[in-house]
Formats: sequence, C-alpha cells, structure tokens
Amino acid sequence: MSSYLEHVNITTSDCDMMVEFLGTAIPEWKVRNGATSDKCRWLHFGSERFYIAIEEREGPNQSPHKAYFHPGLNHYGIVVDEVDSLMERMISAGYREGNHVLDHPHRKRCYFFDHDDGEWEFVEYLGGKMSERNDYSDIS
Repeated sequence: MSSYLEHVNITTSDCDMMVEFLGTAIPEWKVRNGATSDKCRWLHFGSERFYIAIEEREGPNQSPHKAYFHPGLNHYGIVVDEVDSLMERMISAGYREGNHVLDHPHRKRCYFFDHDDGEWEFVEYLGGKMSERNDYSDIS
C-alpha cells in the first residue's frame, strides 16, 4: 500500500460550526465519532477513509499566525467532484469567498473561509491524467 494522508487535526472555536461549514462543502462526509472530556470536545468528520479531526477548546478566538506570512498552515485543500455546485451551496449559506481560479484548462478551484477565518481550497480536476493535474504553467 502506498502512503497517503489519512487525517489532519485542527482546533476550532466551535465544532458544530466547523461541521456545518464542511458539511455544506462536502455533503457526503459525516461525523464518524466524537466525545467530550473535561479538556475539550472532539470529533472526526469525513469519509470512511479520510477525515478531519476537529477539537474544540477554550482559548483566544484569534491566532497570532498570519497565513502566507508566518511559518505554518496557509490553507487546507480538498478535491471535490463539482466546484460549481459547491460554490453555489457555500454562497447560499453565506460563507465568505476567497480567491477563485476557474480558468485553468485542467482544474477549477475556489476558496472559502470558515468561522475561525481558516481558508479552505476546493479543487475539481477536469481530466484523469496526473500530468494535467500537476500542470502549474498558469502560476507566475
């Protein structure tokens, strides 16, 4: 078996709001499991194979991390089947849009921000060739 990313663990100010955001983007994902302890509330949200581990903890609402400036996470990237319908769902639900890059011959991408100001990229690949998926000739 080749290696793959099974999950990523994130901290949020509100698990329910994060599940609502991700569930709007990816309706087929579900809560796999979860619990509440005296330290935090956590849950796993995703498919049978991949998921986002979400922890809700008390603390400051804003991180000192500035994406694309400080070392650390800039955004999450998730492959989806249909970017256009995802965009419609997210806009209808009132989520803040980020950059949209829809004019590449081999993929469509859009970005949305969750309630904690985390940036999420959603990409739809338009062909099955890996060489096309990995074509970055549009980046200057």
